[in-house]
Amino acid sequence: MPISTESSPAAPLKLREVMCSPTLLVATWFGSGLAPLASGTFGSLAALPFVWLLMQLSIPLALLLTVFLFFLGVATGRVLGQRMAEPDHGAIVVDEVVGVLLAVLLPGWLLAGWVPGYVFLMGGFIAFRAYDILKPWPVSYFDKRWKNAWGVMLDDVFAGLMAAAVVAMAVILSTFLVPAN
Repeated sequence: MPISTESSPAAPLKLREVMCSPTLLVATWFGSGLAPLASGTFGSLAALPFVWLLMQLSIPLALLLTVFLFFLGVATGRVLGQRMAEPDHGAIVVDEVVGVLLAVLLPGWLLAGWVPGYVFLMGGFIAFRAYDILKPWPVSYFDKRWKNAWGVMLDDVFAGLMAAAVVAMAVILSTFLVPAN
């Protein structure tokens, strides 16, 4: 079902509309972006099974899928942003998926075997949400100055990269500070 550009931009996004559109399914990450409050957190939580799946793949394949999802997010986010007449509408959460992927996968690959995978998963999720909510520079730069689909995606890419660095540092420090059994 194509998205009508003639519909009122103020018309609320309905689950049925999302379920009938592959574009909107991706942009809202299977409807998780429709959460009435904290849609970014719901989108990030909904990303965790996908992140866990990618953790099981080879590094090059998982990285390729992450890059593909980034560009797919730009395209689908643009469509939903136009539909809602707001480039960074709260229902767009594919950007959170990419951010969480980076926050979890990068330290997980670099420090594989140092701690169980769930530590990277939970640490990456928490650190990413903190950076995504607080928006320190350069996250805030893309959030405030790039009012388009690229900015929507890039602010979460930088939040994910910053979160990945924090998770990696925490894992490394924990191995030196916590005595081995």
